[in-house]
Amino acid sequence: MRKALIGGIGNVLLGDDGVGPYTVRILESMYDFEAGVEIIDLGTPALDLTHQIVGLKALILVDSVASDDPAGTLALFTKEDILRDTPAERLDPHSPALAECLMTASMLGAMPQNVLLVGIAGKCYEPGHPLSAAVRQSVGPAIEAVLQELQRLGFKYQKKASPDEPGIWWSDHEYSGPVETLG
Repeated sequence: MRKALIGGIGNVLLGDDGVGPYTVRILESMYDFEAGVEIIDLGTPALDLTHQIVGLKALILVDSVASDDPAGTLALFTKEDILRDTPAERLDPHSPALAECLMTASMLGAMPQNVLLVGIAGKCYEPGHPLSAAVRQSVGPAIEAVLQELQRLGFKYQKKASPDEPGIWWSDHEYSGPVETLG
């Protein structure tokens, strides 16, 4: 039974918008997780996200966010932040759907107990561009934020002795950042 979902949100063909899928693929290649923890590239979900999130103990999403901060800056948003800031302020290009999905899950009596959006400020959203250097450098800290949330919620994970190939077909940049502090 699924207890936690770690999802990468974004369009991998639009530069920094693909940081969510990129990050979760790196995470999955480097760590093993207890049964019930699922890692998914969610693409650019709309209201269809609701069926993915109902009844979860934890929902952790990684996405590019709209921000005046420098590219690569991390911001963490809780469920309360996401619901409070909608619809007046968009946290990321997908937040209206995220807030609506959370509200729908709530009406069904099945809203995830814990929600964390790991937002990464982007720089370039042009078709065909890779992740900007600043955003690539934020992947390690974003992974650490995900692992800290899992640890806080009591989920078990373990660093792989030898990382798997992450299968990032849309980027020619190898991930070389640090993710050594948690294990």
